[in-house]
Amino acid sequence: MYKEATKYLKQMFGEGAEFRSGQWEAIDLALHNRKALIVQQTGWGKSIIYFIATKILRGAGKGPTILISPLLSLVRNQIESASKLGIVAESINSQNVEEWESVKSKLREDTCDILLISPEQLGNRERLTELLSYLSKGIGLFVVDEAHCISDWGHDFRPDYRRIINIIKTLPPNVPVIATTATANQRVVEDISHQLGDIDVSRGPLVRESLRLQTIRLNDQAERMAWLADNVPKMSGVGITYCLTVSDCNKVSKWLQENGIDARAYTGKLETEERKTLESLFMNNKLKCLVATVAFGMGYDKADIGFVIHYQRPGNVVSYYQQIGRAGRRLDNAFAILLNGVEDDDIQEYFIKTAFPTETEMSDVVSAIEKSTSGLKQNQILRLINIRLNRLEKCIKFLEIENIISKDKDSRYFRTVNLWTPDIGKSETVIRHRYEELAEMQEFVELKSCYMKFIAQKLDDPYAKECGKCSICIGENFFTTDINAKLALKAVKFLKGEHIEIERRKQWPAGIMGETQKKISADEQLQDGRALCAFGDAGWGKFIHDDKYVNSYFREELVDASVELFLEWMPDTITEMCIAYVPSLRKPELVRSFAHRLADKLRIPCLDIIEKTKTTRPQKELENSAYQCQNAFDGFAVTSDSLSCNIILIDDMVDSKWTLTVCGYMLKKKGAGLIYPYAIASTAGMRGAE
Repeated sequence: MYKEATKYLKQMFGEGAEFRSGQWEAIDLALHNRKALIVQQTGWGKSIIYFIATKILRGAGKGPTILISPLLSLVRNQIESASKLGIVAESINSQNVEEWESVKSKLREDTCDILLISPEQLGNRERLTELLSYLSKGIGLFVVDEAHCISDWGHDFRPDYRRIINIIKTLPPNVPVIATTATANQRVVEDISHQLGDIDVSRGPLVRESLRLQTIRLNDQAERMAWLADNVPKMSGVGITYCLTVSDCNKVSKWLQENGIDARAYTGKLETEERKTLESLFMNNKLKCLVATVAFGMGYDKADIGFVIHYQRPGNVVSYYQQIGRAGRRLDNAFAILLNGVEDDDIQEYFIKTAFPTETEMSDVVSAIEKSTSGLKQNQILRLINIRLNRLEKCIKFLEIENIISKDKDSRYFRTVNLWTPDIGKSETVIRHRYEELAEMQEFVELKSCYMKFIAQKLDDPYAKECGKCSICIGENFFTTDINAKLALKAVKFLKGEHIEIERRKQWPAGIMGETQKKISADEQLQDGRALCAFGDAGWGKFIHDDKYVNSYFREELVDASVELFLEWMPDTITEMCIAYVPSLRKPELVRSFAHRLADKLRIPCLDIIEKTKTTRPQKELENSAYQCQNAFDGFAVTSDSLSCNIILIDDMVDSKWTLTVCGYMLKKKGAGLIYPYAIASTAGMRGAE
């Protein structure tokens, strides 16, 4: 079998190819029906293990491999890699529904060697049962890629991975299991081993000797953008710039393009075909830089990525190692440059607070469902509990996996008979662990000793050592920490001109205009609007906090910038407009003063026609559309009955858009024409993490 495995290795990589230490041993475990957890550095070649094992097992008449893979970009990458060995790999995922029947036919005909399934698909028991029924020879090999996702101590825990445990426990003893990861410390290894049972653990050194690491502290986004524009062209080959949010990816890619750098944004918001196009361009070196969220991450195999830059500091050392692992897989030298500054902790704090549903939230969901005699749909739960939609979805997923609740064919959730005991301590411990990880990353950027050794130690690598290649080891920077002043000024100007579109709301939440969601009729919808800036950015956004919370007065420069925006946005119709504004009982002059000063400079009327009728909870304390929308209806009224003009509707901040939507709806009900929402700042960008 060793000779056969070596033959396939050479088929993939050429006659001179040899197994790296541990690769054949891992293949041998699979061929002897063992369970194995493989913890090896990024770029080591973990996929080689299950590709070659699959080839040998299929040749011996075994059934296909089932491969659980977490990212669609990774799935497409793995399918292409498998084809080099003549392996037919197919996928069932949410973005290739039109291919499912073809995949099923290949399973029935036993012409599919590897079936890649996203962990989310495991939640559909009927579909999974159907797929398994086609495997006349059974499962030949079961593979869990990026296995750290199984453990809630892992940096990228995914609750759907918990379903994998139940599947593995039902496998016949002669079905081998391979779980692979580069990013599991000892605590995660022990957790995975405990969950999977009798399992062999293979660990190798995690130090990536081809990577040259450097960290650079910069004051704000403008300096980071200036640094990128100055230094990306100096880097050889193609690379990735990671951003923490979708909005930053879009902003940075546009900035690089304006500075002559062929960059494109890759985020989870893109359509499937656009993602495929970008992956192909990047794989074939047709782009200089892919500006990406974590949607482009784990396991992506491109041998010659020359650099990975982080626009912001990741939340933990393990994520950072995972992401820089994209670079230098078959290069002697590649750069990993970490930019960091004051805003990073704020973003990570938000992620920590919102990533993991608390036991209290899950208890609230269980309680609401228990009290219902006929079950509850998701939108009904939202009306009963002040919880954000994505957090409710996570709660439901956890509770379904633990069989605490179940869903019927009408998507109603019911309480099962299983006992539910909330483990508040576990939830608090996990969150505390996330803050400890953040503190380690804060320590990382201030290091005076080897960066790579620090990373390896945090991963409990028994082979941790100094890399001899990072900027600390060699005693000098690879790239300047100085900022080109002209580029920094250009970046500030760019940010000040990056106005944010406010897309209109098109549906009322369930419970507002009816039991279910209702479309907002075309004549009651607002127009798409604008926000001057993103709260806290290095353009206008840096003034917003002090002006609102300290000075209680928006400075004149913001009024002037808004005048410029409107003259550019609606140059021919601005004189036909009126201005109305969203009032506040807490700070009555804040938005009123801004609106009147803006109206004076635009030489159009400002109407004091919206009344704040009572003190309501701040919208930022409300977590979902049902609560936010109802809160706006409860708190505002329009005092005029004879409106006829088109109106610019102004608020200081926009996030959920429900205050503007409801007030605009009320204005239309009083006869107003077109309503154009406008906010001085948007606070919504931080929520888009993928």
